[in-house]
Amino acid sequence: MTTLSEPLRTTPATPAKATGPATSRLRAQADGMAVASFILGLLGTLVLNLLLGPCALVLGGLALARGTTRRGRALLGITLGAADLLLLALLITTDGTVSWHIGS
Repeated sequence: MTTLSEPLRTTPATPAKATGPATSRLRAQADGMAVASFILGLLGTLVLNLLLGPCALVLGGLALARGTTRRGRALLGITLGAADLLLLALLITTDGTVSWHIGS
């Protein structure tokens, strides 16, 4: 039982985040993954959809899971990776091929 003279003990609503070299290194790696996801997704729309699309999806998801500060790039990488796979499915169903070709 507490009395009025004793202060109430409260716990913080959010736990304190750890800061230090290990945390900043992990965040930097997550930022790199977000950028790599974006670049691979962008390149995957032009070449190697089958390989680069899933890589963009995985790297974007890992970057988001690790708390990247470049959240927009990670989400864009995931979107482009999904677009790569949809483009691949479209190419396979229309032409029966897994690569781009211009003309007939």
